[in-house]
Amino acid sequence: MTEQNEDPGYNRAMVVVAHPDDAEFGCSATVAKWCRLGWEVVYVLCTDGSKGTDDRNVTSEQLIEIRKQEQIAAGEILGLKKVEFLGYPDGYLEPSLDLRKDISREIRRWKPDVLITTNPVRSLTGSGYIGHPDHMAAGEAALSAVYPAARDHLTFPELLDEGFEPHKVREVWMMMFGEDVTRYNALEEVDVETSVKALHAHTSQISNVEETGKWMRQRRKDVGEKIGADFAEGFKAFQLG
Repeated sequence: MTEQNEDPGYNRAMVVVAHPDDAEFGCSATVAKWCRLGWEVVYVLCTDGSKGTDDRNVTSEQLIEIRKQEQIAAGEILGLKKVEFLGYPDGYLEPSLDLRKDISREIRRWKPDVLITTNPVRSLTGSGYIGHPDHMAAGEAALSAVYPAARDHLTFPELLDEGFEPHKVREVWMMMFGEDVTRYNALEEVDVETSVKALHAHTSQISNVEETGKWMRQRRKDVGEKIGADFAEGFKAFQLG
């Protein structure tokens, strides 16, 4: 059963993803909507984005700075409160205890009502994409941070010494692209256009701006039709009580 998003009382959200541009592709229209409505939204980027290029003349060190600045620019377009960079090496991400602790620290710092992340399970339902291992690792670490690490004061007690009290995330939304959607978030055209502009800030990753924007708009229009809305994004949602 699917439902449209109605969240009275919610005003803080966090998005945990592996790379710069992951959130722009997956949930940025929802983020644009929340920022437009006055929510405090924070991104947590797990990796440094140091591998995503075909250009043999760009070093990993250069790419780290390029993609960091692109993500900051995208965040400014969306209206984010902050972008946190955890700095793990791109391409080698694992759902380690260190990563879980670092995400838990950010959850305790920013205290989101809703946390969006990526699917921790490889999905092979399509025919053109087999999944990035960093995406799965980020999703698994984020879910493990939400429950139970960020919630329990006896997990990573050193975070208490740093001044970060436990926090209970109220909902987790997993980015989904067609299968197993349980939550549709209806969007306005302005949200979609803002998300397209944010994606276009990632100039090192977007080779055809016009086609990418057209694809982003159409995908959200197709999802919106499922609930009788102009545009929407779909998620698998978990209410944690």
